[in-house]
Amino acid sequence: MEIAICDAADIPELATLFVEMESYYFGEGSVNYEEMLRYLSEKVFSTYSGVMIIGGRKEGILVGFATFSLLFPAPRCSGQAFMKELFTSETARGKGVGRALIQFIATFALEHGCSRLDWTAEESNPKAGEFYLSIGASLIEEKQYFRLENKELKTFASTLSPDSA
Repeated sequence: MEIAICDAADIPELATLFVEMESYYFGEGSVNYEEMLRYLSEKVFSTYSGVMIIGGRKEGILVGFATFSLLFPAPRCSGQAFMKELFTSETARGKGVGRALIQFIATFALEHGCSRLDWTAEESNPKAGEFYLSIGASLIEEKQYFRLENKELKTFASTLSPDSA
């Protein structure tokens, strides 16, 4: 298993896995390969995305990826790593790819002054929760997760003036 930070040269392979992930979560045909190529090129790998992507390869084939960011500040002058996505191709599930990806992020986080690694998981995916607990993660139940989405995001952004904050 080889884990490495991805760059723009990896976009064509990543696009295939990202399409598989979208199909897994949102149904077949939810996004096509060309859309994903543009999305990765223009958004995910843009200067301002703030995200890193790592890829897991077995025998030279990309079989999994994770996206994460380092966030500052965090308690006691440290940082926090936040994993946004972890996805393993169906053909590679249960073969240590996810664990290796998370271990890479954990090591990277420690090397860059982070004291913790956080992520979320869908309650509708109990296998993910079981996996995360099996590697020693804690379920943080006291945190609340908030979101502004679509219409609410647009409404909030357009109605809030700097003076009313």
